[in-house]
Amino acid sequence: MNPYSSYVEQFQTLIEEELDRAAQFTADCPDRLSEASRYSLLAGGKRLRPLLVLLSAQACSGKPEPGLPAALAIEMVHTYSLIHDDLPAMDDDDLRRGRPTCHRQFDEATAILAGDGLLTRAFETLAAGIVDPATAVRCVLELSRASGVEGMVGGQQADLDAEKRFEQIESKSSEETAENPAEPSDEAELQQLKAIHRRKTGKLITCAVRMGAILGGADDAQLDAITRYGDAIGLAFQVMDDILDCTSTVEAMGKGVGKDAGRDKLTYPGLLGLQASREHAESLVHEAQEAISELGPPADGLRAVATYIITRDR
Repeated sequence: MNPYSSYVEQFQTLIEEELDRAAQFTADCPDRLSEASRYSLLAGGKRLRPLLVLLSAQACSGKPEPGLPAALAIEMVHTYSLIHDDLPAMDDDDLRRGRPTCHRQFDEATAILAGDGLLTRAFETLAAGIVDPATAVRCVLELSRASGVEGMVGGQQADLDAEKRFEQIESKSSEETAENPAEPSDEAELQQLKAIHRRKTGKLITCAVRMGAILGGADDAQLDAITRYGDAIGLAFQVMDDILDCTSTVEAMGKGVGKDAGRDKLTYPGLLGLQASREHAESLVHEAQEAISELGPPADGLRAVATYIITRDR
């Protein structure tokens, strides 16, 4: 068993049981909404973000348990984002985590409300689960900033905007393009892509390790190291997602593949090629490993996650 799998095995049952417990809704929640929310939240998946919270807490305190409320909350936010991303107005996907997306299993309106409910439940979980009020507020700020209009939501909008802009460029005739040479250079596109990915995917991953560190009582030096680690693996994760969209299968990924190229979306393989994209991801993971080099054996779990990110097949 590789090191990453051992950490997954160690924490998987805890994460699944606690997510199930946190999604036990009262009779005031309509049955269909409860069913849709639980259908998406409890569908399995990598559980990377809650695992990162627990491993970060462990790296700073020697034990993972302090990070549990934030681990649950961040997986709720992540699941809400997947429900909404899959909607016809967004990525229009039929498959998620190996089964029909929420709006296909139920309906669009219910899927929207299930996402809304999970987002709200996430902050309730943080507020109710963290004993120290000041620490609870700090984690609420971390999660709201990472997931909001300057973070994940803003990154999704920027991604949609970029897709529409390139559709417009494609629709121009060659004469119009020659008269209005507005297409960005490859370097400009690469910087735009990095900015999108850092918001859309990276900030929530960085938030996971930061909340874990905060709940683990990290000092300033530890929090800085953990933040640099999170920034690096967050971008590496999305680079690998772009690569796997080109090279993996529906069965392995549990969702549709090959759609980015069909939509002319900005991707790392599209700009750099597959090999250069892999090398970039490897460089980012090396950067992440260097960032936490001073944290010693308690951070071995974080090191295992970094290695997993560039070796995964789904």
